[in-house]
Amino acid sequence: MTGSKTNAMNRKAVLAAVRAVPPEKNFVWDGVDEDDRPATPEELQAGLEAARRKRGRPAGSGTKEQVAIRFDRDVLAALRATGPGWQTRVNEAMREWVKSHGV
Repeated sequence: MTGSKTNAMNRKAVLAAVRAVPPEKNFVWDGVDEDDRPATPEELQAGLEAARRKRGRPAGSGTKEQVAIRFDRDVLAALRATGPGWQTRVNEAMREWVKSHGV
């Protein structure tokens, strides 16, 4: 496989190396299989919070409507060149135009 790293150690060699670590230096594996121990209250709480979180795009404000509008390429390039937030600035400019023209 391209880009994958291989290890010359087999499973028995890895287990022997892990078990050879002195107990005072063993911060990761205590000899108990992770799946066999009960979850701590903190882990349970973290799992509940993760389950409550919704995935995907955040809900919008509900005050805006998505539309398709066509701009000339040079105009669009100039707007995008102003950096992040260009759509918000276009919205503000359109709001000012509507107010000034009494529409």
